[in-house]
Amino acid sequence: MKQGQIYYQYTWIINTLMAFKALTLEELSRKWQDDKVNDGSPLTRPSFTRHRKAIQDMFGIIIESAPITYKYYIANPQRLQNGSLEQWLYSTLTVHGVLAESVAIKDRVVLEDVPSGEHYLSSIIHAFRTGRRLLLGYQKFGSEGYVKTVCPYALKLFHRRWYLLAKNSEEQLRIYALDRVTSLALTDQTFEMPAGFLPQEYFAEYFGVLTNDTPLARVVIRAHNYTPNYLRTLPLHHSQRELESGSLPDGGTYTDFSFDIRPTADFLGQLLSHGAGIEVLSPPDLREKMRQTIAENLKRY
Repeated sequence: MKQGQIYYQYTWIINTLMAFKALTLEELSRKWQDDKVNDGSPLTRPSFTRHRKAIQDMFGIIIESAPITYKYYIANPQRLQNGSLEQWLYSTLTVHGVLAESVAIKDRVVLEDVPSGEHYLSSIIHAFRTGRRLLLGYQKFGSEGYVKTVCPYALKLFHRRWYLLAKNSEEQLRIYALDRVTSLALTDQTFEMPAGFLPQEYFAEYFGVLTNDTPLARVVIRAHNYTPNYLRTLPLHHSQRELESGSLPDGGTYTDFSFDIRPTADFLGQLLSHGAGIEVLSPPDLREKMRQTIAENLKRY
């Protein structure tokens, strides 16, 4: 069986149990046959047992059986929360598996391309597993290139680019875009991650990858007309909260949202990408900064 077909079977089981909450093996097998997951063959108990173990190993998802009804259910659905590696892997393999089963329509699914840097991922992941330092060649835009040894902490995908969070020889945490890496090699030097360090917590107060000393702020924005729907269906940040909605004298509608965030250039750029659909209400200095940015943009036209 092709690897893509196996992934499809894993994600089908997860999707079906999430949709129906709990199913016996017989009920699951009937749906398996109806959807022709494996050319109409039934889902046998030995196959299901193997798939349960593989799903737990790959995604950390635990499928348990209720003692009285013998219905199977996902015991830890929060494992696929937004931003987790498991959620990203699950989403990726869902698409991969569906396309593997539907080769005839693969050209009708258009995916975003990650320009470069993905060939460094395997070396970085290997460094994560073995606790080894990396010899990194890097060149910022408009700057001289350099080579230094770094301790790799985490990877982050943002706006179609891979970024490496690493500690340099000056004991500073820095972000390196993989499309600007000129060389990368494993060294024999080892390091230990600081106890309790969690990349998710490190990035928690930011949007994107820029992490600097921008003060934490309560940012309130006003989303106009249809823009609130985009924020509701795809929140910009985990701290996003909906405040109130209303109407304006010109007949337009709005909804206000708040964020507890460090408003770096990444966050402001995201707000600006919505054009006139988003207005910063507070804090006042951030509103003024946005006004100045828009005024500078207008000079280009």
